[in-house]
Amino acid sequence: MIAPASALLPSQLVLQTGSPVFWWIGPFIVLVAIPVLDWVVGEDGSNPRDEDYERLSADRFYRWCTYLFLPIQLIGLLIACAMWAGTELSVVDKVGLATTLGLVSGIGINAAHELGHRVEHLERWLAKIALAQSGYGHFFVEHNRGHHARVATPEDPASARLGESLYSFLPRSVAGGFRSAIAIERRRLARKGLGWWSPRNHILQAWAMTVVLFGGLAVVFGWAVLPWLFLQAVIGAALLETVNYVEHYGLLRERKADGRWARCSPRDSWNSDRLVTNIFLFHLQRHSDHHANPGRRYQTLRTSEVAPQLPAGYASMIVFAAVPPLWRRIMDHRVLEHYRGDITRANLQPAKREQLLAQYGSAA
Repeated sequence: MIAPASALLPSQLVLQTGSPVFWWIGPFIVLVAIPVLDWVVGEDGSNPRDEDYERLSADRFYRWCTYLFLPIQLIGLLIACAMWAGTELSVVDKVGLATTLGLVSGIGINAAHELGHRVEHLERWLAKIALAQSGYGHFFVEHNRGHHARVATPEDPASARLGESLYSFLPRSVAGGFRSAIAIERRRLARKGLGWWSPRNHILQAWAMTVVLFGGLAVVFGWAVLPWLFLQAVIGAALLETVNYVEHYGLLRERKADGRWARCSPRDSWNSDRLVTNIFLFHLQRHSDHHANPGRRYQTLRTSEVAPQLPAGYASMIVFAAVPPLWRRIMDHRVLEHYRGDITRANLQPAKREQLLAQYGSAA
């Protein structure tokens, strides 16, 4: 609950201290406090026992942790809209508040990610509601039916390639994920004999929730809140896509003898077991197990010894990713080591393929 609650903190802290710096509390928590705590606290190191799996999976406490994210997230958004609509804040303060809300929105996509993987009807609807604040409703379709099917292959827009900077990846992933979601949902509807404008269109359902949410907030607080709503949505989507960049950078699934891609294994996703970020992000960092076993609830995910390991938690890695030379210095040699020096086994950025082969081929 720390993540959505950070949207409630700025107004209270500013009122108590008089310092406008607290409108920027979100970036401080996500990009400074959590990375520091990750280093101090260290790794989790414990996995659920096999004999506890069914009990742990059925424990409704963990479900309510994801359910309660939504109302707290919404309360924070309402408070922010009231602040944006007023005249007390400077433009800089409003940008800080939008940045804080955007980070909460991005973490809300992670809550939607957990809910969207479930087969229960209620949880799938809650996933769409959680995506409303970010306006990223097509993620509900693309992640489950697109990304999970093509992960760690050149065909997946959400799998970053070796040599690809975050700033090259972002437009490719955003545009590619959008196009993929549209195509996937269109095919699903066609198989059912339904057209695009069917009420059963998952993407339109999710986007309609954003329209209703933003429209309702504009009616209550005034049209002046819309630019700030759009800004926080962009920041939320950018946070999600930056995490996507970290999760599969340079990794490539093996091909079978018939040319098809092998089943996704723990070796095809970067793993991290930093305890603080794992708690903050519903164990998303145990990403290798998630892709190998997407039906597992977050509390049952295991850390894997065969998975490639990140040198830090996601909160630190997204900071590194924002500085491409630093990112490549930290990560490129790890990709090479994962493939035992054979750079041809990695997912290479096509425009830099020859350069990468010349640079790292001699290291084999």
